[in-house]
Amino acid sequence: MEQHRYQGLSHAEVLRRREIHGENYLNPGGRPAWVEWILPVVSEPLFIILMFTAALYFLLGENGEGTIMLVALAFVSGISLFQETRSRKAERALRGLLEPRARVYREGSLESIPYRDLVIGDVLVVEDGDIVPADGMLLESHDLTIDESLLTGESASLYKGMDAEDRALYQGTQVLSGYGVAEVVKTGRSTRFGTIHVSMESIRTEKTPIQIQIQQFVRRMVQLGLVAFLAIWAIHSAITQNLVYGLLKGLTLSMSLLPEEIPVAFSTFMALGAMHLYRKKVLVKTPSTVEALGAVTVICLDKTGTITENTMRLSGLYDFRSGHRSLDISSDAQESELIECAMWASETEPFDPMERSIHETYAATHATDLRKEFTMVREYPLGGKPPVMTHVFADVEGNTIVACKGGLESVMAMCKLSNVQRESLLRQSAYFGDLGHRILAVARGHRTDGQLPDDQFSIPMEMLGLISFVDPPKSNMRQTLQAFREAGIRVNILSGDYANTTLAIARQLGMEKTESSMTGEEVLRLSPGELNEEIGRHSVFSRMFPEAKLRVIEALKGSGEIVAMTGDGVNDAPALKAAHIGIAMGNRGSELARKTASLVLADDDVSRMVDGIALGRRIYENLKKAIQYIISIHIPIILIVTIPVVFLWEFTDFFTPVHVIFLELIMGPTCSILFENEPIEPRSMQQPPRKFTAELFTWRELSTSMVQGLVITAVCLGLAWYCLMLGDSESKTRTLLYTCLVFSNIFLTLVNRSFIESAVATLRYRNPLVPVILGLSLAALALTLYHPGVRSLFLFEALAPREVLLCLGLGVAAVGWMELVKWRWRRNFRRNPS
Repeated sequence: MEQHRYQGLSHAEVLRRREIHGENYLNPGGRPAWVEWILPVVSEPLFIILMFTAALYFLLGENGEGTIMLVALAFVSGISLFQETRSRKAERALRGLLEPRARVYREGSLESIPYRDLVIGDVLVVEDGDIVPADGMLLESHDLTIDESLLTGESASLYKGMDAEDRALYQGTQVLSGYGVAEVVKTGRSTRFGTIHVSMESIRTEKTPIQIQIQQFVRRMVQLGLVAFLAIWAIHSAITQNLVYGLLKGLTLSMSLLPEEIPVAFSTFMALGAMHLYRKKVLVKTPSTVEALGAVTVICLDKTGTITENTMRLSGLYDFRSGHRSLDISSDAQESELIECAMWASETEPFDPMERSIHETYAATHATDLRKEFTMVREYPLGGKPPVMTHVFADVEGNTIVACKGGLESVMAMCKLSNVQRESLLRQSAYFGDLGHRILAVARGHRTDGQLPDDQFSIPMEMLGLISFVDPPKSNMRQTLQAFREAGIRVNILSGDYANTTLAIARQLGMEKTESSMTGEEVLRLSPGELNEEIGRHSVFSRMFPEAKLRVIEALKGSGEIVAMTGDGVNDAPALKAAHIGIAMGNRGSELARKTASLVLADDDVSRMVDGIALGRRIYENLKKAIQYIISIHIPIILIVTIPVVFLWEFTDFFTPVHVIFLELIMGPTCSILFENEPIEPRSMQQPPRKFTAELFTWRELSTSMVQGLVITAVCLGLAWYCLMLGDSESKTRTLLYTCLVFSNIFLTLVNRSFIESAVATLRYRNPLVPVILGLSLAALALTLYHPGVRSLFLFEALAPREVLLCLGLGVAAVGWMELVKWRWRRNFRRNPS
């Protein structure tokens, strides 16, 4: 490849063309961004009810209550907008980090730029593993093949050469092999893919099981709220003979029934979870992936560069003609034809670690460097199973070199060998494999008639021998695999390498089921039933190719596993896409792998997945805690509004819309902010993964939250009944009831921080928002009790210190019993951890 051969556009011309044609961005049409930002908030049922209630108060001339409702409306909307902004900001930041980059010539230099910065007229460079970023016309091509199945539906590779009938490249298509230079002719929505993308905008993304369960729960509560609203309106209107005040009572109950905090909490938890992962160098494409991380049951790892360091130091050779085998490259590789031929079979400007090591070894062991005297005249693309590659070089005098390297099985098939010779090569390969080395076979080609065939497998080859590379496991890999096992996650290795090599690495890492491995050919031969049975007996899969990897992933999914899969190359893309969670490498991964995967490891460190799985479990735990809290605290509000009306108490208006919305202002931040920031439970990563499709709550969990709510209700209404028996006024009873409920809410928050550990133990949890939010709740209570203006709006009376202490004690009693239940659960868990 010639450097700086193309001048490209000037930066001034780029700006001018971008002004005319716009960015290379498939910007969706539809509503403006600010509308998309505001609409979810103003369409919430609670927002509509608050608006209607405020208007009703103003119509009745109760301006103070109407003003409070508007202030509350602004506060509730502000919380929702704040959380929505945080979520959108997190998603935008991640999209920016994950935006792919293209290589273009500008002002004579080769630059790497974001896809969206491409303009018509740019000179674009593409090579194997890339996604074509814009429509273009080829200017130069070297064995370039493209997969246009995204546009045509046909998955066959298409040759794109200067002599081909079709020299056009299309946005979104995949470069399978080779190298090319093209001039950009269309960008953005004007590209061929852009026109298809417009029709895809109406396709809805499938919701996850938790999203569906939350949506169904909220829908049922809204329906129940509507029925309860009509019932209470009718009952209260019949008792008081006042339709308007009956309407206010119905609206009060509707507010208490709407769990509007739950959808906000879910979206916030997922978006902020994605940002937490980003800080750990894990880039998540969609927040819903965070939810799935905690449910992973099997993780399939590529070997090279994922488990190993990908250093690939050439360390061994076997000369086929002399029979000499050596692990001392510095002395035994001097002027070796085997090493020289391996160098010719490598890229002239190598980027692969193995090929870099081959070039370095050749330079160190050969006195005369022939690389400047020969020019590549033909490059056969990578092909075969296992793959091989062949290069043809010539000098000015017409001397020709044909060199081939690749997988042993394919290279042996290209050479004329006896059975004895084949067995000898396989024995030598097994020797290096048992050492954990990666092996390549090397052969020299011959031209019989002066012509080169179109297919490299038609070239007569002479076997020269084997070269092997040391690629040790990463230093943290044993601990990483141990952490997966402790979390109940099964680990498989899916490698294209030889069985002995892969098994040796697996044994070094202490993996289980390493007596033997399955090969890709064996995977394809088995029926689905047989494959499911065999997969459970193996943790190592060797000589794997794309179809075999895909079949293993599909088999695991078919048996009910939640599968994560790592990959970095073009051939990993099908399996990455099929897995529940595809994991691409950020540093060495191909653009296709990064585009296909669900998340990207920015530093290629698979130990980050332990953090990711822990975060997924933490978010799931905290989401459940938040929803259980909402259920528990909504029950007393609902019943305090309902029971006095239904059972014809002397006083029925303990809570008005003002009281309910003030309680909502306390509960909202607790649910969506405080619980989101809670740490993971101490033993969470020593428990097996949850079932991804399981119900969000077990009956025990749901019944516990309901009982918590009913006990709080009994304590609060018991206090109110006692006050009525003493002949206290309605305002005094209301004040004591409200204060008791606020204290119960505070202690409920502390108790529900863990359903395993005691509330005292959770005080050691690091969550700086706990004192802040609970302190604000106490401050709000003090304001309503002791500020005369606010107290009158709430229809309260000032309480004596002993009365406040009474409410405090009752609040502790209403919730504190749960600590005895948790103590019993902890004792049972210690007796039977499973």
